[in-house]
Amino acid sequence: MKYDFVSSERSALLSLQRATHATLHRIATELVDLDMTASEINALGNLADGQSRTVSQVAALIGARPTTMTSVLDRLDKRGLITRVARAGDRRSVLIELTDSGRATAAAIRRTFADLESRTLGDLPPEAVVGFYTVLDALIEKNR
Repeated sequence: MKYDFVSSERSALLSLQRATHATLHRIATELVDLDMTASEINALGNLADGQSRTVSQVAALIGARPTTMTSVLDRLDKRGLITRVARAGDRRSVLIELTDSGRATAAAIRRTFADLESRTLGDLPPEAVVGFYTVLDALIEKNR
């Protein structure tokens, strides 16, 4: 049996919007000392694994356009948090890499995210959290 979205009294997408805005506000409050935009925090948080990525790959992770990412990456570069390195074998493409300062900042962002997730979702049953990720993955995949 399929879920009836039309007759449901709640909208998952409106709830997601409210949750996103509340969460972004909480993140901005907890990371205010970094003096960074939400987009900059998002970019560094997604680069925290230390993998080099192209601008297009970073944009895909974040769900932004590469042209939008360029201005975010310009600001991170200016602050000394990332570097742009020529990609071996393809001079037209560059890889984005974290500097030492960028790694430290990205690690702080990931710790803040993990702490917020733990405080927010920690009391839920594990299967509810797994279901939540399943819904998020479906929204990402079906709306690319």
